[in-house]
Amino acid sequence: MPDDERIDARHAALASGARRRVLAALQESAQPLDAASVAARIELHVTTTRFHLNRLEDAGLVRRAAPRAGTRGRPRVLYTSDPSVRSVEAHRDLVAVLSSSLGEDDDGGRARAIRAGESWSQKYEQELNHATGPGVDALVGLLDRLGYDAVSDSHLITLRACPFREEALRNPDVVCGVHLGLLRGAAEVLGQENHTVSLRPFTGPGRCEIELSAEWFPQGEGFSRPD
Repeated sequence: MPDDERIDARHAALASGARRRVLAALQESAQPLDAASVAARIELHVTTTRFHLNRLEDAGLVRRAAPRAGTRGRPRVLYTSDPSVRSVEAHRDLVAVLSSSLGEDDDGGRARAIRAGESWSQKYEQELNHATGPGVDALVGLLDRLGYDAVSDSHLITLRACPFREEALRNPDVVCGVHLGLLRGAAEVLGQENHTVSLRPFTGPGRCEIELSAEWFPQGEGFSRPD
């Protein structure tokens, strides 16, 4: 997996608060743990814990430990955090430092953040250009893959997760500005004007909303105006 894709996958996995707790339990343990032990530590059902462990393993954040020698019967599946997780933590620290620095601008860093987001969107230009189906579906698919747990309903796209939520709460002008720039850049790639997409941060507990204008819906298909 290329480095850029690996970073995207890891951010997507860490967008879930429950998965961050699972990972933290493994990081805090001096020994590898099985799913039942992790579940007990964070008070989560063991089946749900296994699901999150699998997602973390797929993202390269968790790996299976070698079974203990000399054990009888079917060996337990033990997990440990991957040593490379430290690079993810460093990446998050870097995001915090950069957003804090941009936040010193007179506008709270919003203008430069939007430009940075527009530049970020260029990374996904080829993916968006090769997407099939309506532009809305392509945008939702990209956001979902990046870890925002995106779902669409008429003119709204709801983001039910955010890999940068903690930093967004501290520096909304910067982080939400980057996200708005990403959306505007993606819109232009998909043949829309950048003013046809807007971002509503923190519209509910753990969620944000993207509003799309009627231009995204040819002949009004699938579009209903908000109240």
